[in-house]
Amino acid sequence: MDTKGRIVVPARHRDVLLAICQGKMIIAKNPDGCLSLFPLPVWETFEAELVNLSVEYDAWRRLYIGSATDVDIDSGSRVLIPPELRQWACLEKDVKFMGVGSNFELWDSARYDAREVAAIAAGRPEPVRNLVVR
Repeated sequence: MDTKGRIVVPARHRDVLLAICQGKMIIAKNPDGCLSLFPLPVWETFEAELVNLSVEYDAWRRLYIGSATDVDIDSGSRVLIPPELRQWACLEKDVKFMGVGSNFELWDSARYDAREVAAIAAGRPEPVRNLVVR
């Protein structure tokens, strides 16, 4: 992440994102302690599903929809992360940009590394063990 709060979108993702959503994305808080970055069409589906949840899920609606911010991939292949979201996710310098299916996550590298170590130490749960090719 640069000093202005911009992160470079890896080339392997950038070209696809420019093709499917013209670089228009939504960034929002993720309860795991990172930020989620959604291509606009993926966000629209996710948001519609959130809106249709019952009232008991209002807090989750607020977390995601209340923090949702429009961002674009600029000509330098960067996305500007709003300061309040950078602060919330502790994104300062070393940031991991990772695809996780239909969206992406932005993690503070140290925070992610600690979570990964803890997950591995806890052992793979049965469904994950069954997915691994031996």
